[in-house]
Amino acid sequence: MTLSTLDWGIVAGFLLLTLAIGVAVSRRAGKNTGEFFLSGRTMPWWLLGMSMVATTFSTDTPNLVTDIVRQNGVAGNWSWWAFLLTGMLTVFVYAKLWRRSGVMTDMEFYELRYSGKSAAFLRGFRALYLGVVFNVMAMSGVCLAAMKVGEVMFGLEPLQTILIASIITVIFSSLGGFRGVVLTDCVLFVTALIGAGAAAYYALGHESVGGLASLVSNDSLQQSLKILPDSSNKALFVEALIIPLSVQWWASWYPGSEPGGGGYIAQRMLAAKSAKHAVAATLFFNIAHYALRPWPWIIVALCSLVVYPLDNQSEREAANSALHSEAMQEQVAVWADDPESVSPGLRQKIEDLQIKERGLTALRAAYKDVEFDKFGHDLAYPAMLTNVPSGWLGIVVASLVAAYMSTISTHLNWGASYAVHDFYKRFARPEASEQEQVWAGRAFTVLLMVLSGAMALALTNAKQLFDIIIMFGAGTGLIFLLRWFWWRINAWTEIAGMVVSGLASLWVSFGTYNSQPLGDTLGVWKFPFVVGATTVAWLLVTWLTPKTDMTVLKQFYAKTRPGGPGWQPVVAAFAERDGAQPVENSGLVAGISCMLLGCAMVYCALFAAGYWLYGLYAWAIALTVVVALSAGAIAALWKNMNIEDDEFS
Repeated sequence: MTLSTLDWGIVAGFLLLTLAIGVAVSRRAGKNTGEFFLSGRTMPWWLLGMSMVATTFSTDTPNLVTDIVRQNGVAGNWSWWAFLLTGMLTVFVYAKLWRRSGVMTDMEFYELRYSGKSAAFLRGFRALYLGVVFNVMAMSGVCLAAMKVGEVMFGLEPLQTILIASIITVIFSSLGGFRGVVLTDCVLFVTALIGAGAAAYYALGHESVGGLASLVSNDSLQQSLKILPDSSNKALFVEALIIPLSVQWWASWYPGSEPGGGGYIAQRMLAAKSAKHAVAATLFFNIAHYALRPWPWIIVALCSLVVYPLDNQSEREAANSALHSEAMQEQVAVWADDPESVSPGLRQKIEDLQIKERGLTALRAAYKDVEFDKFGHDLAYPAMLTNVPSGWLGIVVASLVAAYMSTISTHLNWGASYAVHDFYKRFARPEASEQEQVWAGRAFTVLLMVLSGAMALALTNAKQLFDIIIMFGAGTGLIFLLRWFWWRINAWTEIAGMVVSGLASLWVSFGTYNSQPLGDTLGVWKFPFVVGATTVAWLLVTWLTPKTDMTVLKQFYAKTRPGGPGWQPVVAAFAERDGAQPVENSGLVAGISCMLLGCAMVYCALFAAGYWLYGLYAWAIALTVVVALSAGAIAALWKNMNIEDDEFS
């Protein structure tokens, strides 16, 4: 595919604008770490909300949604739609608590909430574990998506794509700091939305699709169009709906959807000019992320099923049978050990069977030159973009660049804040000056980008990485929710949860049971298994290890005022000291009520949009009414949340 001069001009103009923003704010960003990582805590809600949305609209997100829809239909998206529950809990319960804490990073929280050497260890270890290891994993998925876009749309080698994309992003991220990232995100947000809309419009216009009406009436897509999984498919029903809604949303740590808030979402709440702005920013984010953006991606994914249809079930089963025969498995093992020892003809036969097993024959026929180890259902999204005409194509490409840059720049600044503030400054160089920390942040920015690009070269598809990250965080989410509301949780609780979750995830994924991976034996229940094992472990450790120092607990409670019955011993300690107690009107009940109403509002908006597109107008109208009623109820309860309650008695 070739971009016209106009297309290249649009892309070049967009890149120059983002670089100009980085340069313009570089002097202010370089003043100190407060400016470089939090922009002086002066950001308004609407700018922070746009930044959150832009960050979570990464290059791999539409690829991931396409992968899900092609394999499990629209209903498969419940694997990430379920995270709305923790998102709304963050909006109405945790956002104000984070802003009141006054920490620079959510890693600093550990020494605010816990006491002793265990708290210091937890802060330092988690800073590197999340800021480097997990952060690099998340960024590598975005880089992988960029590689696929570059290969399909421009014929670039993966290494070429990552070098071009990374250099520009690193320059403006390291120069502009957090302020540059947030201001640029505002431009990226608008560009990405326009580009996604254009991609959906021209996908519907493909001659094989024939418009929206033809798409939704296509007989081959009726199962894929369903918003709720079909209960007749028990495995999909449990894996895509039951587990995400009953366990995954509160039990798993995932970047951008952390139970109780955390990561770059916490970074933006901490950068808000007040607690009220922190709440409004996260509310805007959750509405836009779950209700506004998904359908353009879903439309493109559904269109791809028409343009590049899946192999039928009998063909896939036959390929699976042939591929897993004893003789073929021996050849596959030989190929894995020594690729050069297998003849080109046999390699091609194995590849063809693997492609047919996954239902990708039609897509593979159109893109034979794409590297086999990068070939998957997620490739269908960039494949559909090749139908966009000149002019609009430049905008779509700019939107993909925007999606990449907004996510990577945020992860770079966020990861560098952990590495510098919570490890370098706290443990390695306590005497480091503000300027030294800023330059260290810029150095870590470059290092994180290099590591992410290297890891991306070893990955295959976006869903693969999503599953890994979800599994490795299994069971820790409940700790992040309860640590604000139960005084007994201590640093050892979090250490135990982190260790057991990691070990249990590895055991399920790579352990053996009767010569088979344990995950195969557990099937769809492997995630709840890890959650259960982790939860039992950290509860035991909580009761068997020393309590957090009461002085630290009282200081934490006085500063953040979480409220709730889980702090009764601490409240009693206040009364014992001087006969006074902190004000207990924390707005917790109102916050939980608003959380439930917020979920109803956003889910109904999401479904209403789908039913309007499907032409099911009675359902669409009814759900739209529920959206309006839920929004009105939230507005009525807002004043009872005591977001700005800063007084103690």
